[in-house]
Amino acid sequence: MAVTDPIADFLTRIRNAHMAKHDTVTMPHSKMKAEVARILKEQGYINDYSERGAGAEKRLVVELKYDPDGRRAITGLRRMSRPGRRVYRKQASIPRVLDGLGVAILSTSRGILTDHEARRAGIGGEVLCFVY
Repeated sequence: MAVTDPIADFLTRIRNAHMAKHDTVTMPHSKMKAEVARILKEQGYINDYSERGAGAEKRLVVELKYDPDGRRAITGLRRMSRPGRRVYRKQASIPRVLDGLGVAILSTSRGILTDHEARRAGIGGEVLCFVY
């Protein structure tokens, strides 16, 4: 089945795997999903991610993170920009997620960045999602 919004599918797979207490989640690979996974790892929301396979069979495997009590590291994932309604923000109006406790992930002219990195670089872009 064709997926019309791969980023929403990526976020939903992570959300569903967290709710089911899975250690890993596997999904079709794309460069944008890999970049979003890289940011999630840098920000401490997931343990790791890896790319397996080659060509059309390439998969992205995300290792989810839990604390010692079994609580998930990601409490919320929210898709902001959708194929039917793109959300673009200038550097001055990039949203702050939970007063800086969460992260907004943006697609900019310099690649996929967090809201902190985009503000520091002085650029805006498309707001992909919020993670907290």
